[in-house]
Amino acid sequence: MSNSFEQAKDTGLPPALSIRGLTKHFGNKVAVDGIDLDVPAGSFYGLVGPNGAGKTTSLSMATGLLRPDAGQVWVHGVDVWSHPLESKRLMGLLPDGVRLFDRLSGEQLVSYAGLLRGMDKDTVTARVKDLLSALDLSKDAGTLVVDYSAGMTKKIALAAALIHAPKLLVLDEPFESVDPVSAANIRDILHDYVNTGGTVIVSSHVMDLVQRMCDHVAVIAGGRVLAAGTVDEVRGSQSLEEKFVDLVGGRKENTGLSWLRNS
Repeated sequence: MSNSFEQAKDTGLPPALSIRGLTKHFGNKVAVDGIDLDVPAGSFYGLVGPNGAGKTTSLSMATGLLRPDAGQVWVHGVDVWSHPLESKRLMGLLPDGVRLFDRLSGEQLVSYAGLLRGMDKDTVTARVKDLLSALDLSKDAGTLVVDYSAGMTKKIALAAALIHAPKLLVLDEPFESVDPVSAANIRDILHDYVNTGGTVIVSSHVMDLVQRMCDHVAVIAGGRVLAAGTVDEVRGSQSLEEKFVDLVGGRKENTGLSWLRNS
């Protein structure tokens, strides 16, 4: 266990998420290569990286969905793999490409998520009504999730992740397929959640969104953390997108497409 984690424990304020030496191989491919990361409690934390960078694999291991080959993870000081039930009570998850019980209606799905968490029926009923209203899904409460659009499916999955008022919310590409109005409403909900003591980790490819929405960011590529800190610390005098491209590389000169030019 790292010194920074020990110091955080000593103050009684461990990070919302603390990762040490997290590693995962798929055959000969190293998907995650010994990642260390601390996500401060009360932060809105962005995780950015190119396709295949290891973001989703890292989040899956950090939240107990995928067993790591090596490393440790703590959520508010609770070891995710030694105490899985205790740690998962603290988390709300929206994995990328999540599979839902889509033969339930939206209202039934979120209610089921609350009851699975051990919540009493009256509390679940009240919170489901609030969540569906906040996410503009009230009129579709009785519609089967299988008949939802991609954006509606993303929103109902978010409602299921929020029903138990978790201390840490982990969202993998939460705005993909979501219309601009719904995205704005979701951002307002998440900012209010952070302002009242929650912590959000969001994985996204949209640098401008992360720069405007998050106060901390980590850049991951090749299964390693290339930079981490506050958004201002990481980007310096550049935009986050410019800094990201500098760190990750891969920008190509378009010299081979002369035939595409009209003049």
